[in-house]
Amino acid sequence: MAKAEKLVVEVVAAHNLMPKDGQGSSSAYVEVEFDHLKRRTRARPKELNPVWNERLVFPVADPDDLPYRAIDVGVYNDRAASGAASAGPHGRNFLGKVRVPAAGVPAPGEEVVPQLFTLEKRSLFSHIRGEITLKIYRINSGDVVVKSKPEKPAKAVVPGPEVVAAPTVTGPKKQPQPQHPVVTVQPPPPQPEPPMDIMPQPAPMVMKPVMHADPYPVPAMFSGPGDFSLKETRPRLGSGAVADKASATYDLVEQVEYLYVRVVRARGVPMVGEAVAEVKLGNYRGVTPAVPSHNWDQVFAFSKETIQSSFVEVYVRARGSDDHVGRVWFDLSEVPHRAPPDSTLAPQWYSMEDRKGQRGGAEVMVAVWFGTQADESFAEAWHSKTAGVHGNGPLGSIKSKVYVAPKLWYLRVSIIEAQDLFPMDKGALAIGRFPEFFVRAQVGNQIMRTRPAPMVSTRAPSSPFWNEDLMFVVAEPFEEFLVLSVEDRVSPGRDELLGRLVVPVSAIERRWDWKPVVSRWFGLDRGTGGGNVSGSNAHRFTSRRVHLRLSLDGGYHVLDEATAYSSDLQPTAKQLWRPHVGVLELGVLGATGLTPMKTRDGRGATADAYCVAKYGQKWIRTRTVVDSLCPRWNEQYTWEVFDPCTVITVGVFDNCHVDKPASGNTTVAVRDNCIGKVRIRLSTLETDRVYTHAYPLLMLHPSGVKKMGELHLAVRFCCGNVGNMFHAYVRPLLPKMHYAEPLLVRQVETLRFQATNVVAARLGRAEPPLGKEVVEYMLDHRSHLWSMRRSKANFFRLVSVLSGPMTIGRWFELVRSWQRPVHSCIAVFTFLVLVTMPELILPTAFLAMAFTGLWRYRVRPRHPPHMEMRLSHADGATADELDEEFDTFPSSRGDVVRFRYDRLRSVAGRVQTVVGDIATQGERMQGLLSWRDPRATLLFSIACVLAAVIAYCVPMKVMIGLWGLYAMRPPRFRSRMPSPLMNFFRRLPSRADILL
Repeated sequence: MAKAEKLVVEVVAAHNLMPKDGQGSSSAYVEVEFDHLKRRTRARPKELNPVWNERLVFPVADPDDLPYRAIDVGVYNDRAASGAASAGPHGRNFLGKVRVPAAGVPAPGEEVVPQLFTLEKRSLFSHIRGEITLKIYRINSGDVVVKSKPEKPAKAVVPGPEVVAAPTVTGPKKQPQPQHPVVTVQPPPPQPEPPMDIMPQPAPMVMKPVMHADPYPVPAMFSGPGDFSLKETRPRLGSGAVADKASATYDLVEQVEYLYVRVVRARGVPMVGEAVAEVKLGNYRGVTPAVPSHNWDQVFAFSKETIQSSFVEVYVRARGSDDHVGRVWFDLSEVPHRAPPDSTLAPQWYSMEDRKGQRGGAEVMVAVWFGTQADESFAEAWHSKTAGVHGNGPLGSIKSKVYVAPKLWYLRVSIIEAQDLFPMDKGALAIGRFPEFFVRAQVGNQIMRTRPAPMVSTRAPSSPFWNEDLMFVVAEPFEEFLVLSVEDRVSPGRDELLGRLVVPVSAIERRWDWKPVVSRWFGLDRGTGGGNVSGSNAHRFTSRRVHLRLSLDGGYHVLDEATAYSSDLQPTAKQLWRPHVGVLELGVLGATGLTPMKTRDGRGATADAYCVAKYGQKWIRTRTVVDSLCPRWNEQYTWEVFDPCTVITVGVFDNCHVDKPASGNTTVAVRDNCIGKVRIRLSTLETDRVYTHAYPLLMLHPSGVKKMGELHLAVRFCCGNVGNMFHAYVRPLLPKMHYAEPLLVRQVETLRFQATNVVAARLGRAEPPLGKEVVEYMLDHRSHLWSMRRSKANFFRLVSVLSGPMTIGRWFELVRSWQRPVHSCIAVFTFLVLVTMPELILPTAFLAMAFTGLWRYRVRPRHPPHMEMRLSHADGATADELDEEFDTFPSSRGDVVRFRYDRLRSVAGRVQTVVGDIATQGERMQGLLSWRDPRATLLFSIACVLAAVIAYCVPMKVMIGLWGLYAMRPPRFRSRMPSPLMNFFRRLPSRADILL
């Protein structure tokens, strides 16, 4: 049974408080509320920099529930205080508040450091300032907390804490740690352009400790090596009650209640100009856009936790006027509740009161109800937490959306030969210059060219022969044109155009398999638009023509993300898709301890965070939580899963469009800041189990690796048919076209780069758009570039894989040395038994592996993998290595060494990839019996048992003979598809999933 704990909130001091007593001072005291219990300190009379050093203790009912609790700290001025007298709730003035998430509270035995928080406003009209220093930690119930004697500091220096009989004591001379764990290195040399738009930590910030010129110590919200680990959480998902799975549409997130007000339209309004509707609830006010016909149809959503009034009011007024034409109000106690799948609430006409309180002919159609985030109006509603955001542009950029990535195709352009091509220079052949004909192809921004046609003795110089394939990436709907230009290289830097062909991509034939399409001759024109494939121009006679084979290959899967982190392996053609094997459900709960990314006047340092999740063609974007370092989204999404050996990627970003004015300068590109991302491989999840964890968000900066906060997710992988799930493990990982007509490694990387640009361009045209920086970060755009850090990580992964055979070698040397006679005797006896009965070798080996797999089931991984800092070698990267990793490609370090350096980086990048692939194969071997993929280990263990039985029953000679005959069978009896064993092996997880 877990030992009971207590939460200790030590109120140390406050600084630069707002005077509230009318005499230029305040008599401040602090009230702390946790788990519906309130404690308060004594008042410090006539002091704007009070020091308390008082400890307030609260019982903790469930320590595992702390990540979903908060500590509310309020600072008040006691009007009646002449010394240490207390004051009632109505005899006080508000001086500021702080809401501290309990997720980062140190456990018993961990180090405690003071934390500095900027006081927040209670409402938009509060006038507060100042900071407060707190120490928050947990102790066991048996520990004694002794209150320290308050003392006045000199020059506002806060004394160190005094905790008696608790192992979490931090001495007063202990230097405070930084806010987030940062591995610092020497600063790299200045770069011409910054690699990422990550803003430095500003000061001060809300609810987060910052570095600024203040005598108070700098606190640390996160400290110690455990902060980089994965943490299991226990949120209260759903409504808290056990519900039917089919009806629980939002059972992976916390149910948050909202007050919805839908203002449809008005009639009988005595005004000619444009009218607006205003919804007012306490200190929150939402206004509809001005519409001439008074037809607004706008929904306003107010979070129930922010409601500070017992009624909601709806005003109708002229735009730009402070006088209202009509008013109607609703008592919140009479508002009905709605729970989907109930139908939407029908709006009604209500008579409005004018300024004199009389009801006239003006009416407004309104619907008011209480609902949750499962309501259909949630995504498009105006939210009360975005009250400070103005303008249609910023408001549109903070709403949650679902995006569908375009369907990508490979366009194969096979350039075979040409006829009647004569150089423009008539005397070229006379002076002995042979023409260098080549073809330049362009689709959108993608440009490729063939090699110069070689001179063949059996062909005339005017009939060049290439027989070369060029591959492009195109997206539906096909809007681009294929432009082919036949050119002659006259001299270095000078090419002459001999003919041009323009073909609409939508008119090109599609194919689903490796059967080639019919080649055709196309006429060339000297103009810019001739040679169209449609109509009679396709077969017209011209002197110059080119022989082509054009096809849209739908049998491939167009890779737009790193191969190790693919979320979709289906071919492009939907006719070749297999039935889905399961459903993936993701609940984006929230984040804690985010690093502030910007500053706002009067509100300190903050962040406007939103999440983006990508799996397959479906991208989701949560709403932006404005001005919060601990945002709560509580949004749930669902994907169909066609292959369990895929990865879902979830990223957190800071919205930089919130502060952008609606009519701002559009020429200045606004880029959202990356905060961190999480990757989860579905095959590492048990079916029908809900995983609730807090994932660390790690980001690599030019100064080192830094923890940017924690992302709280709830994940569930549901399987409808177990047979289909296990059958997926023996299917080829990629579609058949990748094995029938394989693409080169260099070609795949080039096409992936093109696919990323196409996806970024299409998603950038949505509303609100997904920025190019977001798409590239989610798709690991720079993962193929050279990095000393990645090379070290892959090298040590390979060393870890080889440590197993090396351990066996050391054990054999130990047996040979006879340092342990008992072990050596057992080894010799086993060797003699296997020599005398060789038929037992294979059964014994298979049974040993099966028994090892069953034995390791006890210590199988219980949590999904996450990004590890040490495995990525991010903590030991030097300044020079980080400078090289963040350098652009081509390099920006000078023209002298640029070409040689880029060539070295290109070659080293391939070596890095090869080393990583070798390490991946070894890690997959280790993963056979590690239960990282429970279904794969179970299948392998069963196969080992069956193989042991077969090896025992069938003679060795027969097995070797059958294997030899099978291996040497004629090619006509072989298949170009990989074997089921190879397909199973390629689907095993590796540690590449957790590389940063």
